[in-house]
Parts: sequence; structure tokens; C-alpha cells
Amino acid sequence: MGIDRAELLSAYDELRRAATPPAPGWSVESDASTVLLLPPPGEHGATVVWSRLDGSTAGAAIARHVALAAGRGTALEWKHHDYDDPPDLPDRLRAAGFVPETAETLVAADLADLVAATAGLGPPAGVRLRELDDGDAEAVVELGFAVWGEDHRWLVDAVLAERAADPGSLRMHVAEADDGTVVAAAWVRLHAGSPFASLWGGSTRPGWRRRGVYRSLVALRAREALAAGARWVTVDASPDSRPVLERLGFVPVTATTPYVLDLRESRTPGAG
Repeated sequence: MGIDRAELLSAYDELRRAATPPAPGWSVESDASTVLLLPPPGEHGATVVWSRLDGSTAGAAIARHVALAAGRGTALEWKHHDYDDPPDLPDRLRAAGFVPETAETLVAADLADLVAATAGLGPPAGVRLRELDDGDAEAVVELGFAVWGEDHRWLVDAVLAERAADPGSLRMHVAEADDGTVVAAAWVRLHAGSPFASLWGGSTRPGWRRRGVYRSLVALRAREALAAGARWVTVDASPDSRPVLERLGFVPVTATTPYVLDLRESRTPGAG
């Protein structure tokens, strides 16, 4: 079937603009020019997920969202896409203290094509795929240490809370070795009311990479998303995962860069 990039980007922009709170305690601050997701006070995850600004409105919008995130005692991420206006928005974010993190590429695939291309693609010998249980949380936190050398407990907690709030919108899986070691974890979001699903996670423990674990998780989640009625699937692909995904049929759509401002030191006494 292929992908009409203009049609997909138009629908994707609508998805960004219609963002909803992912779990209880979260809120959305939105107006005609920006959408900001705010976590409960003291928690991670405040993110500007959509903006449509110009040279006369960008400065005030940046200042407003910095103040809102500071009031929650959280770092603020501004998710910039290369088609977002104004063209100098990255420079304005840097001037406000935001630091760009590693750029990613939004890649997309037609789900019917992807499921056909990955038919029969399963995990390597010695690994099984299963649904992630709440009891797997510690193993997934440890996986994050093994892969990134960082404590991603906040992310694990946030995703589990999101699933608990709406079990039908998030399907979570682990790849587990025969000895019980979790070698990868991944999830698929099903965006109600839109033609999209999106894939997240999938980072694989050293020693298990380049053996088909990641590809098998992509195939499993693609089947689930197609069965749930989605038309397209997207991934914010890192430089490591993008080549794998393109070999499976994904195509690049737009570049994305997270600009992050850590405001946690500005928390008021007793906040959180």
C-alpha cells in the first residue's frame, strides 16, 4: 500500500494536538498554539507535545510553559519536530536554557504491509515473548540499568500507571530468556480515535543484540495494532533502531529532537 507522507503527517499532527492525560493525576494545558502534558507534582514527564507558533508568540509560550513545569517541580521536555514553526524555535529553546538531547527520526509503516512483511518472525532460540506483569517492574528497572546505566524507575512506574488507567490502550511485553532474565521490554500504544499506533521501548540487553529479539517484538506489536484497527504505526527511532526498522519497511517521516530543561532544583520546599 505504501505511505502518503502528506496525509500521514496531517493525521499525525492532529494526534499530537489531541493529546490526553496518560494516567490519573496528569493534566493537559492547551490553547490554540501549544499542548503541554503535566505529570502530578514532583514527578517526571512534563512535555510540550505540540506547538504551532510564530516569531511573535514563541517567546511568551516558552516562558509560560517553563513557569508551569517549574510549579510542578519537574524537568520540562519540548518535543520539537523539524516542521514545527518558527524555524528558529530550536535557537529560542537553547536561549531559554533547554539542552537538546539525541535527535531521533519518526518512522512510520502501513500496518497491513508490516504484518505481511514480518509474518512468521519470532524470537530467537532460548527466548520467549510474553505479556509484562506488574511483578516484572523490578526486572525492567534492572534492564534499564544494564542498557543505559541509568535508573528509569520513574518511566516504568509511569507506563504501568498508564496501563492500569486504560488497559485497552497499552499492550506491554517482555522478551525473557530461558533462565528468567528479561532481555528486552516493549509496549505499543493504541491511540483511540486516530489511525495510529506507536511502538515504544525495545532496547535489548547487551549480549542479546543482533539476534532478532527487537524484530520479534516489532512483529508481535504490529499484529496487535492491526488487530485493534490501527492503520499506521510510528516509532521515534534512534540511530541504532532506525536501520532495523527501515529493513522491515518503515520509512522516515520527520526528525524529532527533545529539548530538555531541568527545573527540579527550583522546586519549592515541601513540593511533591
